Amino acid sequence: MERNDKLKRLEYWLKARIGKIAFIDIEEKRDKQWYGNGYGGFYVDPTAVPENAIVYSFGIGEDISFDQAIIAKHDCDVYGFDPTPKSIAWVSNNKVPEKFHFHPYGIGEKTGIVTFNLPKNKEHVSGSVYDHSLVDELNPVEVLLKEFTEIVKEKGHSRIDVLKMDIEGSEYAVMKGILESGIPIKQILVETHERFFPNGKEKGKEFFSLLKSHGYRIFAISDTYQEISLISIK
Repeated sequence: MERNDKLKRLEYWLKARIGKIAFIDIEEKRDKQWYGNGYGGFYVDPTAVPENAIVYSFGIGEDISFDQAIIAKHDCDVYGFDPTPKSIAWVSNNKVPEKFHFHPYGIGEKTGIVTFNLPKNKEHVSGSVYDHSLVDELNPVEVLLKEFTEIVKEKGHSRIDVLKMDIEGSEYAVMKGILESGIPIKQILVETHERFFPNGKEKGKEFFSLLKSHGYRIFAISDTYQEISLISIK
């Protein structure tokens, strides 16, 4: 393990021990492979990605390295979703793989138009429906979010093989609806954002408890302990 990796893991260990974040650990031994670059990537179990896999990718920003990697490895269709104006413009102005299908809206607890706070740093792309230290509540836009069941119904899918999610804190609000939708999902890859909330540790504990109660187990954790990969053992 590289020195920087050890330092990142030590930082997480200390934060978990002093109660700043929820403690998590590997729960299931699986094959794992990193898909994408260091910023936008996630661990995937390649042995659990079938032929003609269906991949949902919530939160694109200006980085489709994960999507490109999984398409290249498995020749699968990736359905990307992001309501952020800079993300929509980036996808429109760049060549993307033929099997990458982009949709200019995001996922929410329910379908509707919501206020989306854009980042304070104009060089960044990631906005949020939540007001936290990295976004500017005086620089909002109106964006469309759709409920998970509505998205899947529109796409006509009866299963999802890999669901990747980097949605800037909204993961805590939408996961219950995803898990209770009745749509089988084999792998869930999620970037968590406990740091955005005063009660982030409690949110984290409830979040992973919910996933576990629905038959998901953690099989890989990134060096920053923010990108978490889970697999259904049902």
